[in-house]
Amino acid sequence: MNEQKYRGIWPVMLTPFTEQKEIDWTSLERLIEWYLSAGVHGLFADCQSSEMFFLSDEESLELVKFVVKCVKGRVPVVASGHTANAFNHQREQLIKMSDTGVDAVILISNRLALAGENDALALENLQRLTLDVPKHVDLGIYECPFPYKRLLSEETVAWCAQSGRYTFIKDTCCSLPMIKRRLALTKGSRLHLANANSQTLLSSLQEGCQAYSGVMANFHPELYVWLYENFQTQPEKAQRLADYLSTAALAENLDYPVCAKSFQQQIGNFSTHTCRVRSSQGYRETFFPQAIDSMVQLGRDIQKTLAI
Repeated sequence: MNEQKYRGIWPVMLTPFTEQKEIDWTSLERLIEWYLSAGVHGLFADCQSSEMFFLSDEESLELVKFVVKCVKGRVPVVASGHTANAFNHQREQLIKMSDTGVDAVILISNRLALAGENDALALENLQRLTLDVPKHVDLGIYECPFPYKRLLSEETVAWCAQSGRYTFIKDTCCSLPMIKRRLALTKGSRLHLANANSQTLLSSLQEGCQAYSGVMANFHPELYVWLYENFQTQPEKAQRLADYLSTAALAENLDYPVCAKSFQQQIGNFSTHTCRVRSSQGYRETFFPQAIDSMVQLGRDIQKTLAI
């Protein structure tokens, strides 16, 4: 059992669309090769950045099977597609996703109970779903902020760690004290914490966090790969790079995922910056593209300055 599998940098994959809002498979293949050429350690397919709440169940499965086929085992792949409201529909989604060839199926924390319902109910539903998903795949859980954010209770984190089934938490708490408590709860287990927050990333790695899975790996994954692989041996460079990445990550507020798709179109991976989750019309008339260009150029400059 490879306990190193869920470490490192895990981009949350975008889904490219044609102008007609159909999945653009050619662009998706280019995106996969771009991630892999940056040295990423794994891919998270069919997540919020993939616009999973705006894909049909059939599209989700087709998307993930395509990613697994293109990756050809070069890195592990995890995927969610856990979007349904009804329990039995959720169960069906997770079981079908487990047969796509992914290494782990990722549950969404806000599907486990409605906003306002208590953590005990969320944990009970998590336990029920866990029993139903075939044991040939690992499991993970993602604190997806849409349609609302449900942070995992300490009891839930501890149960996931002790279950032996869970290997991956995409952590969106954005709180270093909470991350430290979670690391203590998962110590010695198979469960790896993937921080989604760039501002706390370096500090969390220094505390023992094992992975990053955030939206900014859609702009400069190679910088995150360098930080993860060198923060212990080159701490001064790592701190300077982390200062840049922390500031650059504010760009995710500039109409994401449109801004990321526009960037991918600019570098030749995507044919459009079309989204299903929101309109991309008018994006180029805002100041956002210039801000993204500046952010990317500063990243290239710091890469040269630090000789990384």
